[in-house]
Amino acid sequence: MLERALKIIPLGSQTFSKSKTQYPYGVSPYFIKKGNGSHVWDVDGNEYIDFVNALAAVTLGYNDPDVTNAVKAQLEDGTIFSLPHELEIKVAEKIVEMVPCAEMVRFGKNGSDATSGAIRLARAYTKRDHVAVCGYHGWQDWYIGSTSRNLGVPQSTIDLSHVFTYNDIDSLNKIFMQYSGQVAAVIMEPMNTTEPRDGFLERVRDMAHKNKAVFIFDETITGFRFANGGAQEYFGVIPDLATFGKGMANGYPVSAIAGKTEIMRLMEEIFFSFTFGGETLSLAAALATMTKLQKEPVIQTLWKQGEKILKGTIELIKKHELDNVLSTGGKKCWSFLLFKNTKTYSQWELKTLFLQEVFSRGILTLGSHNMSYAHSDGDIERLLQTYNEVFALIKEVLVKGNLKAWLKTNSLVPLFKIR
Repeated sequence: MLERALKIIPLGSQTFSKSKTQYPYGVSPYFIKKGNGSHVWDVDGNEYIDFVNALAAVTLGYNDPDVTNAVKAQLEDGTIFSLPHELEIKVAEKIVEMVPCAEMVRFGKNGSDATSGAIRLARAYTKRDHVAVCGYHGWQDWYIGSTSRNLGVPQSTIDLSHVFTYNDIDSLNKIFMQYSGQVAAVIMEPMNTTEPRDGFLERVRDMAHKNKAVFIFDETITGFRFANGGAQEYFGVIPDLATFGKGMANGYPVSAIAGKTEIMRLMEEIFFSFTFGGETLSLAAALATMTKLQKEPVIQTLWKQGEKILKGTIELIKKHELDNVLSTGGKKCWSFLLFKNTKTYSQWELKTLFLQEVFSRGILTLGSHNMSYAHSDGDIERLLQTYNEVFALIKEVLVKGNLKAWLKTNSLVPLFKIR
């Protein structure tokens, strides 16, 4: 299947993170046929417990019955029309009800739509061009130009985006000093692998406002995961604008920009418009997903089950004396297993061995635990049993220096550092 795909699809995938750049060739599954709950099946019939969950887009579980039934019902009426559909109002009202910063809402189809729309909005509102960025914000020129994957991005665009470092307020202050009166927006993921320290989020907000820049949270992942109202509700730090995607519709393609009316009204003046912005199947999925978040202990379950994984993983790292090689990061609902370089092997060589071995044991992960409501105690026990076996092997490889004897593929190389 991969051989066929590579002939007609660059990288054989629509998404870098689903391609052979992230999955070691020869030891990885490349195409999934179906999913149900917390499990997926590849095209060869192998079953996996999935902790990738469509890059954290699936929060309830695959084929969640409430979402599937809502989509089926809407399918009978139609998917796209010549005029807006009432679902646009209902979903916008639901976001306003749940998200602290949300006074008005516009929809996109993926996270890059929402973040790019928010930046255009901020530039229109402030009449400024420069942007301070922290974290990952999608594929569009304004952001990706600030990374090493900037091939094809005009230098004039690259020159307008500036990276600051998480938990380093001085790095943001330097941007404001260098481009005084020119920064339109500060956009950041409120959290990924590292906890905010010393009131960092509050200090970023205050510095943005002091310099009359729009403060934007990219909640593409943290939204509807950290809390029903996102990381802004969890941390109690309210941005001017926020962007959402991924889990807001349990895997259906829809995203949103939400924020203050004063700023959002400019959506009537800037151009943020596309044919499928009001596509109804995804909106029906979003409404069903958010309604379930309100009615059932979804978020609490993500945290509770994720805590078991995080606690168990930390114990296994200690058991196998791998503290100098492995660590954990993130929150219980979205945590990470992090690899470090050693004197003998790079983190990428060790991660390649790790992936090879967990895949062979029926666990699908890229080193993160993107929790879903469907992950059972049995799933978690299986994951930790796998970690116990694989950590023992990693320890043996480090002691004996025999990684090549175990590795059945070439080592991964870093795509680009985003967090």
